[in-house]
Amino acid sequence: MKKRIAILGSTGSIGTQALNVIESYPERFEVELLTANNNINLLAEQAVKYRPDAVVISNGSKVPELKNLLDGLPVKVYGGHNVLGELAGSDSIDIVLSAMVGYSGLLPAISAIKAGRTIALANKEALVIAGDLITGMAERNNTLIIPVDSEHSAIFQCLVGETNAIEKIYLTASGGPFLGKDIDFLKNVSSLDALKHPNWDMGVKITIDSATLMNKGLEAIEAKWLFGLQPSQIEVVVHPQSIVHSMVQFEDGSMKAQMGLPDMKLPILYAFSYPERLKTDFPRFSFTDYPNLTFEAPDTERFRNLQLAYEAMRKGGTMPCAMNAANEIAVEAFLNNRAGFLDIPVIIEKTMNSINFVQNPGLDDYHQCDSDARAYAGEFLKTL
Repeated sequence: MKKRIAILGSTGSIGTQALNVIESYPERFEVELLTANNNINLLAEQAVKYRPDAVVISNGSKVPELKNLLDGLPVKVYGGHNVLGELAGSDSIDIVLSAMVGYSGLLPAISAIKAGRTIALANKEALVIAGDLITGMAERNNTLIIPVDSEHSAIFQCLVGETNAIEKIYLTASGGPFLGKDIDFLKNVSSLDALKHPNWDMGVKITIDSATLMNKGLEAIEAKWLFGLQPSQIEVVVHPQSIVHSMVQFEDGSMKAQMGLPDMKLPILYAFSYPERLKTDFPRFSFTDYPNLTFEAPDTERFRNLQLAYEAMRKGGTMPCAMNAANEIAVEAFLNNRAGFLDIPVIIEKTMNSINFVQNPGLDDYHQCDSDARAYAGEFLKTL
Protein backbone atom coordinates (compact mmCIF):
# COMPACT_ATOMS: atom_id res chain seq x y z
CA MET A 1 0.00 0.00 0.00
CA LYS A 2 1.28 3.47 -0.89
CA LYS A 3 2.24 5.83 1.91
CA ARG A 4 0.30 9.09 1.64
CA ILE A 5 2.51 12.06 2.40
CA ALA A 6 1.84 15.65 3.45
CA ILE A 7 4.64 18.09 2.75
CA LEU A 8 4.51 21.19 4.94
CA GLY A 9 6.73 23.62 3.09
CA SER A 10 6.67 22.00 -0.33
CA THR A 11 8.18 24.96 -2.21
CA GLY A 12 11.36 25.09 -0.11
CA SER A 13 14.58 23.17 -0.65
CA ILE A 14 13.58 20.12 1.41
CA GLY A 15 10.04 20.13 0.03
CA THR A 16 11.11 20.19 -3.61
CA GLN A 17 13.66 17.43 -3.04
CA ALA A 18 11.02 15.36 -1.24
CA LEU A 19 8.76 15.63 -4.28
CA ASN A 20 11.64 14.39 -6.44
CA VAL A 21 11.95 11.39 -4.15
CA ILE A 22 8.22 10.67 -4.30
CA GLU A 23 8.28 10.95 -8.09
CA SER A 24 11.04 8.32 -8.23
CA TYR A 25 8.93 5.79 -6.28
CA PRO A 26 5.36 6.15 -7.58
CA GLU A 27 4.52 2.63 -6.46
CA ARG A 28 5.52 3.49 -2.87
CA PHE A 29 4.45 7.07 -2.19
CA GLU A 30 1.80 9.57 -3.18
CA VAL A 31 1.24 13.23 -2.34
CA GLU A 32 -1.79 14.00 -0.19
CA LEU A 33 -1.18 17.60 0.92
CA LEU A 34 1.14 20.42 -0.15
CA THR A 35 1.60 23.72 1.68
CA ALA A 36 3.53 26.93 1.08
CA ASN A 37 3.81 30.35 2.66
CA ASN A 38 3.73 32.74 -0.32
CA ASN A 39 5.00 30.99 -3.43
CA ILE A 40 1.69 30.32 -5.17
CA ASN A 41 3.16 29.86 -8.64
CA LEU A 42 5.42 26.99 -7.64
CA LEU A 43 2.73 25.55 -5.36
CA ALA A 44 0.31 25.58 -8.29
CA GLU A 45 2.87 23.88 -10.54
CA GLN A 46 3.39 21.19 -7.92
CA ALA A 47 -0.36 20.69 -7.52
CA VAL A 48 -0.81 20.32 -11.29
CA LYS A 49 1.98 17.74 -11.45
CA TYR A 50 1.37 15.70 -8.29
CA ARG A 51 -2.40 16.11 -7.86
CA PRO A 52 -2.65 16.22 -4.06
CA ASP A 53 -6.04 16.11 -2.39
CA ALA A 54 -5.46 19.63 -1.05
CA VAL A 55 -3.07 22.59 -1.02
CA VAL A 56 -2.69 25.34 1.57
CA ILE A 57 -1.22 28.79 1.07
CA SER A 58 -0.47 30.31 4.47
CA ASN A 59 -0.88 33.82 3.11
CA GLY A 60 -4.67 33.74 2.96
CA SER A 61 -4.86 36.81 0.72
CA LYS A 62 -3.49 34.70 -2.13
CA VAL A 63 -6.26 32.08 -2.06
CA PRO A 64 -8.30 33.59 -4.93
CA GLU A 65 -5.24 33.71 -7.18
CA LEU A 66 -4.29 30.14 -6.29
CA LYS A 67 -7.84 28.93 -6.94
CA ASN A 68 -7.71 30.58 -10.33
CA LEU A 69 -4.42 28.84 -11.17
CA LEU A 70 -5.92 25.47 -10.20
CA ASP A 71 -9.33 26.03 -11.76
CA GLY A 72 -10.76 22.80 -13.13
CA LEU A 73 -8.47 20.51 -11.11
CA PRO A 74 -9.82 18.23 -8.36
CA VAL A 75 -7.58 19.89 -5.77
CA LYS A 76 -9.02 21.57 -2.68
CA VAL A 77 -7.56 25.01 -1.93
CA TYR A 78 -7.26 26.42 1.59
CA GLY A 79 -5.67 29.54 3.01
CA GLY A 80 -4.33 30.71 6.34
CA HIS A 81 -1.86 29.26 8.81
CA ASN A 82 -4.50 27.96 11.21
CA VAL A 83 -5.87 25.39 8.77
CA LEU A 84 -2.47 23.70 8.46
CA GLY A 85 -2.75 21.93 11.79
CA GLU A 86 -6.21 20.54 11.09
CA LEU A 87 -5.20 19.19 7.68
CA ALA A 88 -1.82 17.84 8.86
CA GLY A 89 -3.65 15.61 11.33
CA SER A 90 -6.06 14.24 8.72
CA ASP A 91 -6.77 10.49 8.72
CA SER A 92 -5.90 10.39 5.02
CA ILE A 93 -2.22 11.11 5.76
CA ASP A 94 0.39 8.53 6.77
CA ILE A 95 3.53 10.71 6.98
CA VAL A 96 3.87 14.43 7.60
CA LEU A 97 7.11 15.95 6.33
CA SER A 98 7.56 19.03 8.50
CA ALA A 99 9.80 21.22 6.34
CA MET A 100 8.53 24.68 7.23
CA VAL A 101 11.11 27.25 8.28
CA GLY A 102 11.50 28.38 11.88
CA TYR A 103 8.79 28.92 14.47
CA SER A 104 6.01 28.61 11.88
CA GLY A 105 6.40 24.84 11.88
CA LEU A 106 5.64 24.37 15.59
CA LEU A 107 1.83 24.29 15.69
CA PRO A 108 1.35 22.12 12.57
CA ALA A 109 3.85 19.63 13.99
CA ILE A 110 1.98 19.55 17.30
CA SER A 111 -1.31 18.89 15.52
CA ALA A 112 0.17 16.05 13.49
CA ILE A 113 1.74 14.52 16.61
CA LYS A 114 -1.55 14.68 18.50
CA ALA A 115 -3.20 12.87 15.60
CA GLY A 116 -0.58 10.13 15.75
CA ARG A 117 0.84 10.74 12.29
CA THR A 118 4.42 9.69 11.64
CA ILE A 119 6.56 12.83 11.54
CA ALA A 120 9.47 13.18 9.14
CA LEU A 121 11.07 16.13 10.90
CA ALA A 122 13.11 18.63 8.91
CA ASN A 123 11.93 21.63 10.94
CA LYS A 124 14.48 21.39 13.74
CA GLU A 125 13.19 24.58 15.33
CA ALA A 126 10.08 22.77 16.62
CA LEU A 127 12.27 20.71 18.96
CA VAL A 128 14.59 23.62 19.68
CA ILE A 129 11.69 25.81 20.79
CA ALA A 130 9.58 23.26 22.65
CA GLY A 131 11.48 19.98 22.81
CA ASP A 132 10.04 18.89 26.14
CA LEU A 133 6.50 19.58 24.96
CA ILE A 134 6.97 17.90 21.57
CA THR A 135 8.67 14.74 22.85
CA GLY A 136 6.14 14.36 25.67
CA MET A 137 3.24 14.61 23.22
CA ALA A 138 4.90 12.14 20.87
CA GLU A 139 5.34 9.62 23.67
CA ARG A 140 1.75 9.99 24.88
CA ASN A 141 0.35 9.65 21.36
CA ASN A 142 2.72 6.86 20.31
CA THR A 143 3.92 9.07 17.47
CA LEU A 144 7.11 8.17 15.61
CA ILE A 145 9.44 11.08 14.86
CA ILE A 146 12.02 10.29 12.17
CA PRO A 147 14.66 12.99 11.72
CA VAL A 148 15.39 14.28 8.22
CA ASP A 149 18.40 16.49 8.97
CA SER A 150 21.36 14.56 7.60
CA GLU A 151 23.14 14.59 10.97
CA HIS A 152 20.18 13.34 13.00
CA SER A 153 19.23 10.84 10.33
CA ALA A 154 22.79 9.54 10.61
CA ILE A 155 22.47 9.12 14.38
CA PHE A 156 19.04 7.54 13.97
CA GLN A 157 20.43 5.06 11.43
CA CYS A 158 23.40 4.20 13.66
CA LEU A 159 21.02 3.40 16.52
CA VAL A 160 18.69 1.07 14.60
CA GLY A 161 18.93 -2.35 16.25
CA GLU A 162 21.10 -1.08 19.10
CA THR A 163 20.23 -1.71 22.73
CA ASN A 164 23.48 -0.38 24.17
CA ALA A 165 23.67 2.95 25.97
CA ILE A 166 25.03 5.99 24.16
CA GLU A 167 28.13 7.54 25.70
CA LYS A 168 28.35 10.44 23.24
CA ILE A 169 27.30 11.54 19.79
CA TYR A 170 29.36 13.58 17.35
CA LEU A 171 27.52 15.97 15.05
CA THR A 172 29.64 16.84 12.04
CA ALA A 173 29.70 20.35 10.59
CA SER A 174 31.11 21.39 7.23
CA GLY A 175 32.30 24.66 8.74
CA GLY A 176 30.40 26.60 6.10
CA PRO A 177 31.89 29.08 3.61
CA PHE A 178 33.97 30.96 6.21
CA LEU A 179 35.91 28.09 7.75
CA GLY A 180 39.33 29.36 8.83
CA LYS A 181 38.53 33.03 8.19
CA ASP A 182 39.57 35.57 10.82
CA ILE A 183 37.50 38.24 12.54
CA ASP A 184 38.70 41.02 10.23
CA PHE A 185 37.48 39.05 7.24
CA LEU A 186 34.13 38.25 8.87
CA LYS A 187 33.48 41.94 9.61
CA ASN A 188 32.97 42.62 5.91
CA VAL A 189 31.25 39.51 4.52
CA SER A 190 27.93 39.96 2.74
CA SER A 191 24.86 37.76 2.70
CA LEU A 192 25.80 36.72 -0.84
CA ASP A 193 29.15 35.48 0.49
CA ALA A 194 27.41 33.58 3.29
CA LEU A 195 25.00 31.90 0.88
CA LYS A 196 27.83 30.17 -1.01
CA HIS A 197 27.82 26.90 0.91
CA PRO A 198 30.68 24.61 -0.17
CA ASN A 199 28.83 21.27 0.02
CA TRP A 200 25.06 21.49 0.47
CA ASP A 201 22.21 22.95 -1.57
CA MET A 202 19.87 24.31 1.11
CA GLY A 203 17.34 27.05 1.74
CA VAL A 204 18.43 30.62 2.44
CA LYS A 205 17.82 30.65 6.21
CA ILE A 206 19.56 27.35 6.93
CA THR A 207 22.50 28.33 4.71
CA ILE A 208 23.10 31.49 6.76
CA ASP A 209 22.74 29.42 9.94
CA SER A 210 25.38 27.08 8.59
CA ALA A 211 27.74 29.99 7.96
CA THR A 212 27.32 31.24 11.56
CA LEU A 213 27.37 27.68 13.04
CA MET A 214 23.95 28.39 14.55
CA ASN A 215 22.62 25.50 12.49
CA LYS A 216 24.90 23.17 14.41
CA GLY A 217 23.75 24.72 17.68
CA LEU A 218 20.14 24.14 16.73
CA GLU A 219 21.02 20.57 15.78
CA ALA A 220 22.68 19.98 19.15
CA ILE A 221 19.49 21.04 20.94
CA GLU A 222 17.40 18.92 18.58
CA ALA A 223 19.65 15.92 19.27
CA LYS A 224 19.18 16.36 23.01
CA TRP A 225 15.43 15.80 22.62
CA LEU A 226 15.47 13.24 19.83
CA PHE A 227 17.89 10.91 21.57
CA GLY A 228 17.40 11.75 25.26
CA LEU A 229 20.89 13.16 25.82
CA GLN A 230 22.60 15.62 28.11
CA PRO A 231 24.52 18.56 26.62
CA SER A 232 27.79 16.94 27.73
CA GLN A 233 26.98 13.95 25.51
CA ILE A 234 26.76 16.04 22.33
CA GLU A 235 29.96 17.14 20.63
CA VAL A 236 30.33 19.09 17.39
CA VAL A 237 33.29 18.41 15.10
CA VAL A 238 34.09 20.26 11.90
CA HIS A 239 34.40 17.89 8.94
CA PRO A 240 34.79 19.97 5.76
CA GLN A 241 34.22 17.08 3.34
CA SER A 242 30.69 16.36 4.67
CA ILE A 243 31.07 12.62 4.06
CA VAL A 244 30.69 11.40 7.65
CA HIS A 245 27.25 12.71 8.51
CA SER A 246 27.53 12.00 12.24
CA MET A 247 28.75 9.37 14.70
CA VAL A 248 27.66 7.52 17.84
CA GLN A 249 30.07 6.41 20.55
CA PHE A 250 28.84 3.65 22.85
CA GLU A 251 29.81 2.93 26.44
CA ASP A 252 32.36 0.30 25.44
CA GLY A 253 34.20 2.92 23.37
CA SER A 254 33.20 1.59 19.97
CA MET A 255 31.81 4.00 17.37
CA LYS A 256 29.40 3.89 14.46
CA ALA A 257 29.33 6.43 11.64
CA GLN A 258 26.90 6.92 8.78
CA MET A 259 28.64 8.04 5.60
CA GLY A 260 27.77 9.05 2.09
CA LEU A 261 27.91 11.86 -0.43
CA PRO A 262 26.11 15.04 0.66
CA ASP A 263 22.61 14.64 -0.77
CA MET A 264 19.46 15.45 1.22
CA LYS A 265 17.37 13.09 -0.89
CA LEU A 266 18.88 10.12 0.96
CA PRO A 267 17.71 11.06 4.51
CA ILE A 268 14.35 12.14 3.04
CA LEU A 269 13.92 8.76 1.36
CA TYR A 270 15.00 6.92 4.52
CA ALA A 271 12.42 8.81 6.57
CA PHE A 272 9.69 7.93 4.06
CA SER A 273 10.66 4.27 3.65
CA TYR A 274 11.71 3.43 7.24
CA PRO A 275 12.26 0.70 8.38
CA GLU A 276 13.07 -0.37 4.82
CA ARG A 277 15.93 0.80 2.66
CA LEU A 278 14.95 1.28 -0.96
CA LYS A 279 17.35 0.85 -3.85
CA THR A 280 18.47 4.13 -5.40
CA ASP A 281 20.47 5.31 -8.39
CA PHE A 282 22.11 8.09 -6.35
CA PRO A 283 25.86 8.61 -6.93
CA ARG A 284 28.01 6.37 -4.75
CA PHE A 285 30.83 7.44 -2.46
CA SER A 286 34.35 6.32 -3.36
CA PHE A 287 37.19 6.39 -0.87
CA THR A 288 39.66 7.02 -3.68
CA ASP A 289 37.82 10.24 -4.52
CA TYR A 290 38.16 11.36 -0.88
CA PRO A 291 41.55 10.08 0.32
CA ASN A 292 41.61 12.55 3.21
CA LEU A 293 38.74 12.93 5.64
CA THR A 294 39.60 15.57 8.24
CA PHE A 295 38.12 16.62 11.57
CA GLU A 296 38.76 19.59 13.83
CA ALA A 297 37.21 21.42 16.76
CA PRO A 298 34.86 24.33 15.97
CA ASP A 299 36.06 27.85 16.67
CA THR A 300 33.46 29.20 19.09
CA GLU A 301 35.29 32.50 19.54
CA ARG A 302 34.85 33.52 15.91
CA PHE A 303 31.53 31.67 15.54
CA ARG A 304 29.86 32.43 18.86
CA ASN A 305 26.41 31.22 17.89
CA LEU A 306 27.39 27.64 18.64
CA GLN A 307 28.41 28.59 22.18
CA LEU A 308 25.19 30.57 22.67
CA ALA A 309 23.14 27.55 21.59
CA TYR A 310 24.89 25.35 24.16
CA GLU A 311 24.23 27.97 26.83
CA ALA A 312 20.55 27.99 25.88
CA MET A 313 20.43 24.19 25.91
CA ARG A 314 21.99 24.00 29.37
CA LYS A 315 19.62 26.60 30.81
CA GLY A 316 16.55 25.06 29.18
CA GLY A 317 13.05 26.44 29.72
CA THR A 318 12.21 29.23 27.30
CA MET A 319 15.84 30.14 26.62
CA PRO A 320 16.20 28.10 23.40
CA CYS A 321 12.93 29.64 22.20
CA ALA A 322 14.27 33.15 22.82
CA MET A 323 17.54 32.28 21.11
CA ASN A 324 15.75 30.90 18.06
CA ALA A 325 13.46 33.93 17.73
CA ALA A 326 16.36 36.37 18.01
CA ASN A 327 18.32 34.37 15.45
CA GLU A 328 15.45 34.50 12.96
CA ILE A 329 15.25 38.28 13.34
CA ALA A 330 19.04 38.66 13.08
CA VAL A 331 19.34 36.44 10.00
CA GLU A 332 16.55 38.32 8.26
CA ALA A 333 18.30 41.61 9.06
CA PHE A 334 21.60 40.28 7.72
CA LEU A 335 19.94 39.09 4.51
CA ASN A 336 18.44 42.56 4.07
CA ASN A 337 21.71 44.38 4.78
CA ARG A 338 20.43 45.82 8.07
CA ALA A 339 22.98 43.96 10.19
CA GLY A 340 26.49 42.65 9.71
CA PHE A 341 27.57 39.03 9.99
CA LEU A 342 29.20 39.62 13.38
CA ASP A 343 26.11 41.46 14.63
CA ILE A 344 24.11 38.23 14.56
CA PRO A 345 25.51 36.73 17.80
CA VAL A 346 25.38 40.15 19.48
CA ILE A 347 21.64 40.42 18.78
CA ILE A 348 21.03 36.87 19.98
CA GLU A 349 23.03 37.19 23.21
CA LYS A 350 21.49 40.54 24.10
CA THR A 351 18.00 39.11 23.59
CA MET A 352 18.74 35.98 25.61
CA ASN A 353 19.95 38.09 28.50
CA SER A 354 17.07 40.56 28.41
CA ILE A 355 13.69 38.88 28.07
CA ASN A 356 11.61 37.14 30.71
CA PHE A 357 12.68 33.54 31.37
CA VAL A 358 10.32 30.68 32.30
CA GLN A 359 11.91 27.46 33.58
CA ASN A 360 8.91 25.14 33.11
CA PRO A 361 6.93 26.62 30.21
CA GLY A 362 3.68 25.58 28.59
CA LEU A 363 2.63 26.31 25.02
CA ASP A 364 1.37 29.81 25.90
CA ASP A 365 4.72 30.62 27.50
CA TYR A 366 6.53 29.61 24.30
CA HIS A 367 4.21 31.83 22.26
CA GLN A 368 4.84 34.78 24.58
CA CYS A 369 8.58 34.19 24.64
CA ASP A 370 8.77 34.02 20.85
CA SER A 371 6.78 37.24 20.51
CA ASP A 372 8.77 39.10 23.19
CA ALA A 373 12.13 37.97 21.83
CA ARG A 374 11.28 39.03 18.28
CA ALA A 375 10.12 42.43 19.50
CA TYR A 376 13.22 42.96 21.63
CA ALA A 377 15.61 41.85 18.88
CA GLY A 378 13.85 44.12 16.41
CA GLU A 379 14.23 47.12 18.70
CA PHE A 380 17.85 46.29 19.53
CA LEU A 381 18.64 46.17 15.82
CA LYS A 382 17.85 49.87 15.60
CA THR A 383 20.72 50.64 17.97
CA LEU A 384 23.40 48.92 15.91
